[in-house]
Amino acid sequence: MTYRMRGLTFDQFELGQTFSTASRTVTEADVVAFAGLSGDFNPLHTDETFARTTPFGGRIAHGMLGAAIATGLANQLGVFEGTTLALLTQTIRYTGVIRFGDTIHLELKVAEKKETSRPDRGVVTFDTAVVNQDEKTVIEGQWVLMMRKSG
Repeated sequence: MTYRMRGLTFDQFELGQTFSTASRTVTEADVVAFAGLSGDFNPLHTDETFARTTPFGGRIAHGMLGAAIATGLANQLGVFEGTTLALLTQTIRYTGVIRFGDTIHLELKVAEKKETSRPDRGVVTFDTAVVNQDEKTVIEGQWVLMMRKSG
């Protein structure tokens, strides 16, 4: 038996449709690993003594780490699995911070659909929000994806 992809096609997304992912707690280990991977050892993320002197009062996670986790959460949702052809644009606005121990999830809303000149694909725009355990949006933006069409 062949594995069947779970992703939705362009035709299956509806304007206003919303999706909410599972949650994930951001740990100190995540921040350390991301600093090593990215090379971003800004003391705001890696030096508690320094970070206490900032308006945040302590270390915070990299904004890009939050954005990266959001893409992983979206992938786990399954709606993009095997039907996404390309991520065309990703707009990110940081509206809050992610602290060590915060639990975040991603909310997606279909904002726009556009046909393309190719009959096998279309473009879907999603409004996105990364939301913490207090229901505060810490990252918002838009993702524009080229998606396969049915059949």
